[in-house]
Amino acid sequence: MPESDEELITAYIGGNQQALKVLIDRYTGALYNFSVRFVGATIAPDMVQETFIKVWKNIYKFDVERAHFKTWMFTIARNTITDYLRKKKSMVFSDLDTEEGGLFDETIQDTDILPDEAMQKIQDKELLSKILEDLPLHYQTVLTLYYQEDMTFAEIGKALNKPLNTVKSHHRRALEQLRKMVL
Repeated sequence: MPESDEELITAYIGGNQQALKVLIDRYTGALYNFSVRFVGATIAPDMVQETFIKVWKNIYKFDVERAHFKTWMFTIARNTITDYLRKKKSMVFSDLDTEEGGLFDETIQDTDILPDEAMQKIQDKELLSKILEDLPLHYQTVLTLYYQEDMTFAEIGKALNKPLNTVKSHHRRALEQLRKMVL
């Protein structure tokens, strides 16, 4: 079985149905974690499912020369979330990255820690979540993609359709705001 995303896409287009399942398995957790920050744990599975449906429908249009699969997929996820939020009118905004809000929860727990460490992690996570909620959504998005999804600034720029320097600026300003909020 091929291992890179591009090899899996080529295999799927060539008729290997299992290759798409491997891609879905590879990115389900990352898409869920990304989605839950903006729409919550209840709606996030629907956003992930809708994202993968769009990926499946458009995978033949994916151009390996223009983007990495992960960047392309997160762009689809961002647009799916934006469309959902616009339809639900839970937030009034013209673009996903112009308002405040969202959640910053990790869904994977470390099972090898002691109970008191687990309690401290929960308290730290709740504190971090509260602090991040006070940041503008476009700062939250950049921080989430950079630190949790391990995307580069260039990949984030492509996913958000923003210039590289804008992404770097948002990252720097988000960190500055976090420092002020914590101190």
